[in-house]
Amino acid sequence: MSEADKSAVRELSHFIDGKRAAGAGRRFGDVFDPAQGRMTARVPVASSAEVEAAVAAAKAAFPAWSETAPLKRARLMFKFKELLEAHSDELAELITRDHGKLFSDAKGEVVRGIEIVEFACGIPQLLKTDFTDSISGGIDNWNLRQPIGVAAGVTPFNFPMVVPCWMFVMAAACGNTFILKPSERTPSASIRLAELFIEAGFPKGVFNVVHGDKSVVDALIAHPDVAAMSVVGSTPVAEYIYSESAKRGKRVQALGSAKNHLVVMPDANLDQAVDALISSAYGSAGERCMATSVAVAVGSIGDELIERLAPRVRSLRIGGGMEPDLDMGPLISAAHRSKVTGYIEAGVAAGAKLVVDGRGHTVAGHEEGFFLGGSLFDDVKPDMSIYREEIFGPVLSVVRVPDLASAIKLVNAHELGNCVSLFTSDGAAARLFSRQIQIGMVGINIPSPVPPAWHSFGGWKRSLFGDHHAYGEEAVRFYTHYKSVMQRWPDSIATGAEFTMPVAK
Repeated sequence: MSEADKSAVRELSHFIDGKRAAGAGRRFGDVFDPAQGRMTARVPVASSAEVEAAVAAAKAAFPAWSETAPLKRARLMFKFKELLEAHSDELAELITRDHGKLFSDAKGEVVRGIEIVEFACGIPQLLKTDFTDSISGGIDNWNLRQPIGVAAGVTPFNFPMVVPCWMFVMAAACGNTFILKPSERTPSASIRLAELFIEAGFPKGVFNVVHGDKSVVDALIAHPDVAAMSVVGSTPVAEYIYSESAKRGKRVQALGSAKNHLVVMPDANLDQAVDALISSAYGSAGERCMATSVAVAVGSIGDELIERLAPRVRSLRIGGGMEPDLDMGPLISAAHRSKVTGYIEAGVAAGAKLVVDGRGHTVAGHEEGFFLGGSLFDDVKPDMSIYREEIFGPVLSVVRVPDLASAIKLVNAHELGNCVSLFTSDGAAARLFSRQIQIGMVGINIPSPVPPAWHSFGGWKRSLFGDHHAYGEEAVRFYTHYKSVMQRWPDSIATGAEFTMPVAK
């Protein structure tokens, strides 16, 4: 790296107790611009003392923040929303520079993050509970939802804004304080979010950011003052954090890997199905947990589906994320590109037909970037690694089945159950599919069925560990303790002890 390049490298920081905190440790990670293939920032790995400081700040802020009226919290959320809107292009550019996704795609991510804040602005209504007058003998019963304390979250590289918003926004709205450990590969947006959070008027210590690797995650898991852990990541990571946190008595929300199918029926509108497959499989270079990675061709539709898909995959417009009029940017790193390339090689070796080969793709002016062209496989079998495992890259596999029942059986047999889509013109088939499919999120003639902010996000089987999905009302339940209160006053209490099971009278 030249001296000029070194001078352009940003030094990132943690955000603890309302301000930036330069890394005091001796370890740093490198942050790359995937489109250029060069390092643009250094991110500190938090020391144990820095993790302790973040937890201490969150713990100190909790008593006052938890007693702050929900309406006052909502008013701060409104201010935060206004700041996010004013800085939306800035946030989107930070996402694109770190991740490589198209600027237009990053702007969409910012909007989805803002939608979570909009939902959180309704927290007075969301925390409102039930009251029953006079259940028996002058006794009234009601319930409360109270914050749980200090919460922490671990987020993936592919959504540097929206996934953190699933966590810290909802946790804070419910009266908790929060520590975010973002991906060390895409850390820039999290620091800017924390600065805007303070600018909106939130008290210091309510939202803290510490960077790092597994050592930081383990420190948060082990800390006795951290009451809850949230994670979105691969299934091994999610399962590890779930297991290690649960054994310590923490509440855990853990979302894992995905292997998403899109089933195409013979009566489907094929133009719409192909558009859906192209956008869902290759958008953001396939680095989405909601990306379609398997097209299930039902009946005789397989040949025509391949014929239509192949030229579209070959003609994908690929380039640097800040450039206009593109379909796809680079992958996150050289290592990840090698991993995805390895899956393509494994698919060929296993006997799948590689219809379009994206290996070796280069982009003029970005020769060092981490680019990979779109790949398309046909004749993929369920025992192949390209079918079984999450590739997280621009690779689409086509599996052929004879009928809808076989398609449902195929999808249900997979160990992952994040999302699935069905394209059909038959309402009866759609109803049957949506009821029998064992998947957490289902789309009918909709690819990548990401629920809006007021619903909740999450899969089934080994795509989710724990009892709660993310954001929406599920997040309110996760970030609060439920308490039932029964009350009566002396003038309504009968004289004498009662030794039988109390019943309504």
